[in-house]
Amino acid sequence: MGKLRYFIALWAAKLSIVALKITRHNGTNFPGVLALKICPQFLKYSDKPEKIIAVTGTNGKTTVCNMLLDMLTMDGNKVLNNKMGSNINSGIASSLIYGSSIFGKCKYKMGVFEVDERSALRIYPYMKPDYMLITNLSRDSIMRNGHPEYIAGILTKYIPKTTKLILNADDLISSAISPENSRVYFGIEKMPGDIKECINLINDMQICPECHSRLEYEYLRYNHIGKAFCPKCGFKAPKYDYAGINVSLDDMKIEVRDKEGTGCYRLLNESVFNIYNVVSAVALLREMGYSHEKIEGFFEKLNIVGSRFDEEHVGDKTLYRLLAKEKNAFATSRVFDYISTLPGDKEIILMNSCQGDMKHWSENTCWLYDCDFEFLSGDDIKNIVLCGPRRLDHRLRLLLAGVPEERLSYAEKETDAPGKLKLFDNDNVFVLYGTDSIALGKKVADRVLDMMKKSAADGKGGEE
Repeated sequence: MGKLRYFIALWAAKLSIVALKITRHNGTNFPGVLALKICPQFLKYSDKPEKIIAVTGTNGKTTVCNMLLDMLTMDGNKVLNNKMGSNINSGIASSLIYGSSIFGKCKYKMGVFEVDERSALRIYPYMKPDYMLITNLSRDSIMRNGHPEYIAGILTKYIPKTTKLILNADDLISSAISPENSRVYFGIEKMPGDIKECINLINDMQICPECHSRLEYEYLRYNHIGKAFCPKCGFKAPKYDYAGINVSLDDMKIEVRDKEGTGCYRLLNESVFNIYNVVSAVALLREMGYSHEKIEGFFEKLNIVGSRFDEEHVGDKTLYRLLAKEKNAFATSRVFDYISTLPGDKEIILMNSCQGDMKHWSENTCWLYDCDFEFLSGDDIKNIVLCGPRRLDHRLRLLLAGVPEERLSYAEKETDAPGKLKLFDNDNVFVLYGTDSIALGKKVADRVLDMMKKSAADGKGGEE
C-alpha cells in the first residue's frame, strides 16, 4: 500500500510540474509539498543518487552548496540538487521528483543537497548522505532555533552513523556533533588581525565542556570561532586535517595543507565567512579523492553566488550588494564587521526588515540587541538609510550603538531609499537585504547603480 501511495504521489507531483511550467511558476517546492501530502513517507520510497553530499550549518551552507555543485559539474558530473527549491523535506522531495523517471528511477548518480539543520528528523531517516559538511553552528533566529546546542543535539540524534562528517574545528559547537561518526576537521591557522578576547555581543561557547572553566583562545576570529583551549584541564579544539594557511588578501589566495600536500586556492572575497567556505569545500573535495591541482582549477573558474555578494565599480564609486540575514544576529554582525574593515567612506541602505513576518509580526526584535550594530558607528560610515517597516527599530538600535542621529536618513519604502544617498566622491554604497527581500534588494541596488552611472556621466557627485 505504501509503494502504491508513493507512485500516486509521484505521478501527481509530475503532473503538477507540467502545470507549473504552463503557468510559469517554475522553481517552487510545490511538487514536494503535494507528494508528501499524498504520501508522508515519500522520501522513504524515493530512489536516490548513488552518492549523496549534504551541506548544513547556520551560515554559509547555500554558498558552499553552490560552489560544490558548480565544481562537481565542471568535472562532468550530472548533479541532482535543491538549488531552486527549499532546504527542508519538501524541497528535497521536489528535487527527487524532478530527477526521477515516471517509474521512480533516479536519473542522477550524484546529489548535492543543502539541508536545514532543524529538518534532520524529517530527512535523514530516509536519505543517508555519504558525506556531510557542517559549516558552523551559531545563534540564529531565537524563535525558530533556540540555542545552537539545541540544534547540535538534533543533528547528533538524526545524522546516520554511516555518514562521514567534514567539521569546522574552529567551532567547538559543530565540531562535537555525532562523536561516533567518522570525521575530519578543517580550520584556518592564525591570521593577521586575529584577537584573543571576544568583542562580540554573542559568544555561545565560553565554558569548557570538560571541566566547566572559562575557555581561552590562541586566536579568535569572531564570536566563538577560533582555536580554543582550557587552561585548567587541557581541553583544546581538534587538530586540523585540512588547515588554511598563508592567507593573502592582497593576492586573494589561501593555501590548504593536509597530510598529502598543499594547494593554493583563489579566494572569492575577503570576508572571513567566505575564507572558511573555501577551506571547507576543499576539505570535502579532497575527501572525495580530488587532487589539489584539480580543485585549484575548479576555483579559478568559480564565481560567487550573486544573490549573496556582488560588487560593481562605476566611475569613482563602488556598489556592494550583501545578504544580511534578518533575525540572525550572528550573520548580520559578520556583515557589519566586514563593512567596518573596508577602506574608504561609506553609505549603507539597511533593508533587512523581516518582510516574511509582515502579515503577523510574530517575530520579535530581540535579535537586534544581540547584533553588533556598534560596528557601524565609525566615522567612515557617513550615511545610513533606514527603510521599510522596521526602520524605527533599526534607528533605536543604531542610536544605542553610538551612531549620531545626523548620520541617519529615512525612507518609508525601500524603493525610495536610493534617493536618500549623498553619492559623494569615491563613495562606497552597501545595499543590505535579508533572505525575505533578495528580489527587492536587487531592485534597490539597480536603482543605485543607475544613479551612479548618471553621476559618472555628469562628471560630478550627488547632492549633499
